[in-house]
Amino acid sequence: MDSIKDERKLLLLTYLLCMAFFINLGFLKDPFDTGALIMGGILCVLIGYAYFIIRRFFKDGDKFMLIFACLLSVIGIAMLYRLKSADAIKQTVWFAISITTYILVVVLLPDLKTFSKYKRLYMIGTLIFMSMATFIGTEVYGAKNWVFIGPLSFQPSEAGKLFLAAYLASSLKDYKTFKDLIKPGIVVVVSLAFMVYQKDLGSVLIFFGMSITMLYMATSKLKYIITAFGLSVVGSLASYKMFPHVRNRIMIWKNPWKYASDESYQIIQGLFAISSGGLFGSGFGLGLPGLVPVRTTDFIFAVICEELGVIMGFGIIILYFLLFYRCMRTAMYVNDKFSQLITVGYSAMIASQALVIIGGVMNIIPLTGITLPFVSYGGSSILTMFFALGIIQKVSEEG
Repeated sequence: MDSIKDERKLLLLTYLLCMAFFINLGFLKDPFDTGALIMGGILCVLIGYAYFIIRRFFKDGDKFMLIFACLLSVIGIAMLYRLKSADAIKQTVWFAISITTYILVVVLLPDLKTFSKYKRLYMIGTLIFMSMATFIGTEVYGAKNWVFIGPLSFQPSEAGKLFLAAYLASSLKDYKTFKDLIKPGIVVVVSLAFMVYQKDLGSVLIFFGMSITMLYMATSKLKYIITAFGLSVVGSLASYKMFPHVRNRIMIWKNPWKYASDESYQIIQGLFAISSGGLFGSGFGLGLPGLVPVRTTDFIFAVICEELGVIMGFGIIILYFLLFYRCMRTAMYVNDKFSQLITVGYSAMIASQALVIIGGVMNIIPLTGITLPFVSYGGSSILTMFFALGIIQKVSEEG
């Protein structure tokens, strides 16, 4: 009962934050922008409906995961509305589709352990989606990771993440000896090679983090993790020697100020935005986000910090930590090995992606162009994240 009360308190805070954002956005225009108020109301209805369905028909699982994800989505859509209202409307549509997908996954999927037998299908899906952009992809912002089919555009690696985690879960659940790791290891190496060739270095880090986490959970052997890290060092050095774009990213990371007017322009502008906002920000609608490149996707974290302050940035990081904690907690309560591993894989995927892009924006690690989960603009990204969260929720209900 206390858990339900805490969930409803957090849900109420989500509603209050949502309406505070969009009422504020309404006052930024003269006359008052009623569209902002309508959008805030739509978001509250979508979030409330999703929570009601899951709580009404599935009473045993962890509902905090849904609320944390919705909180992050509200922050992202509110900032997108501030930057470009047309993008915010599109993102709201994708949010509605993603929430619907999340509900359908939880409601309609049978017991998840029955899906462990489709290992070959997951492997084929992984290799198809990982390689797709290599052959028919289009280069955007330096990485050849987008596929355009008529009016439809998407990143195949987003679907590749889901298939790779499912494949590793179905393979590693039967781990007994080192021989059981050879085939999954080859699939991971091939996937990483495609990502490096496509210059999608962000996905490389995400897939590596996800694979290492699942490997440790499946084997509990530190020697395998050390070996994997050693091989990753060798692979990184080889990539540095073979691919100019890898050397360029490292060069910019080591000394961004030297290339401030060229290659590292977006990093420098992002750092300026974060520093100018200070602890409490310049105020919603009072910053200069137009100076920050790719501000609706890769650098939305910098824009948020500029207008809402570093304290909001810390708040977002804490939300990711809490989401990751609740997801991993779900894995600890389930007995089926496949369900446990796929939960760990998707949890690590979300956490790795958040850490990689926030670290890149703050120049802690080399910048890699990926979206901030649930926050950045991007239909395929938010759909992938809510699908993964739906699977974790399903495991939570079963556990």
